[in-house]
Amino acid sequence: MNSYDVAVIGSGPGGYVAAIRCAQLGMKTAIIEKYNTLGGTCLNVGCIPSKALLDSSHHYEDAVKHFKDHGIDIPGDVKVNLEQMIARKQAVVDQTTSGIDFLMNKNKIDVYHGMGSFKDSTHIKIEGEETTEIEAKSTIIATGSKPGNLPFINIDKERIITSTEALKLKEIPKHLIVIGGGVIGLELGQVYRRLGSEVSIVEYMDRIIPTMDSGLSKELNKVFKKAKFKINVSHKVKSVERNGDNVVVKADNKKGEEVVFEGDYCLVSVGRRPYTDGLNCEAAGVALNDRGQVEVNEHLQTTASNIYAIGDVVKGAMLAHKAEEEGVFVAEILAGQKPHINYNLIPGVVYTWPEVASVGKTEEELKESGIAYKAGQFPMRALGRSRASMDIDGFVKILADKETDEVLGVHMIGARCADLIAEAVTAMEFRASAEDISRMSHAHPTYTEAIKEAALAATDDRALHI
Repeated sequence: MNSYDVAVIGSGPGGYVAAIRCAQLGMKTAIIEKYNTLGGTCLNVGCIPSKALLDSSHHYEDAVKHFKDHGIDIPGDVKVNLEQMIARKQAVVDQTTSGIDFLMNKNKIDVYHGMGSFKDSTHIKIEGEETTEIEAKSTIIATGSKPGNLPFINIDKERIITSTEALKLKEIPKHLIVIGGGVIGLELGQVYRRLGSEVSIVEYMDRIIPTMDSGLSKELNKVFKKAKFKINVSHKVKSVERNGDNVVVKADNKKGEEVVFEGDYCLVSVGRRPYTDGLNCEAAGVALNDRGQVEVNEHLQTTASNIYAIGDVVKGAMLAHKAEEEGVFVAEILAGQKPHINYNLIPGVVYTWPEVASVGKTEEELKESGIAYKAGQFPMRALGRSRASMDIDGFVKILADKETDEVLGVHMIGARCADLIAEAVTAMEFRASAEDISRMSHAHPTYTEAIKEAALAATDDRALHI
């Protein structure tokens, strides 16, 4: 039986990063992955493939709608080759996952493929092509999450699908009904809307991206309606039925009236659930809470003192970069170091176009907490860079403490906001004031100038370009 200092169960961004950091710190490390490829949901059927399709569909939309304005004439009709688009997506996935194989070899991490389950707190059975057992002084649970569902929906993976199937369709839907107006539903909905599908969003809450600042929801809603999405908020889905190649979704609107949606595909994107199936946590003394999450303390330590858990399987936002930070955190705890994570400063991003990004407190949270604040907002359309690129939708909003001027939250929607949010995270990590940001030189012309201008607007309303 092979013995290790640390075994990591799950090879997503949290798991493989935890394994690498453990190996860097001198621990003999093993990683266990149920599937044949490393990388977990994110690399195989989540973040990476969805961004590949978003980029491909964005190129198509630009070619159809915007190239002519740029003085680019294409003879003949621009057509979608969905098979090639899906193949390119898979090539990106394959290249990325093979990179994880390289990192495991480089860091001398032993990789086991098979279903890992606890025999007790220090022994793990791995059932793959062969069944084996390993011993580990410490274990990190990084088994991630699976797509959620509503109890009355039968997901057949053909016409009633999850995000996994939406990434490999063989045809462009005529009418895609998306249940859920969160990140996953909006991103994949935009992919197929660009390719020509009619897309209907059916959301239970009173706005899309309901966990983000309401100003972002309002702006994205406006952009999506301009793109002819059919957005239905405050709708409670009550049945989803398939009849041959048709899907019928019935929902009650906020007045209690029944609304019927008919399409050829239905994407169920109602969140994700922590995945601990088959882990046999009880045998190791690892407790789960009533939401199926692994119970952990402030050190991400489970009820078994030598076992830790990170990422989607524990409480908090289900984000790949949150899982990575937690993986490093646990590795350094095991090495006797004193790392920290500021969960308030983990950004959230929606990779639609325009992109949406947020860090810190929303206006709603500040109001609810009774914190006096001031807000500064600057529209992207006022930037020379935005006009040059024809990406004029969106804004940057900075929320700062009314007395101290410390930045409490930054919320943005526009071109490249997924990248721009890092400036806000950096500033807030060092507890910058809005005035600090306003006095930093930002290159011209860039999208980042909107951050400087929003900071100026938050300090005595002195934005320069509006």
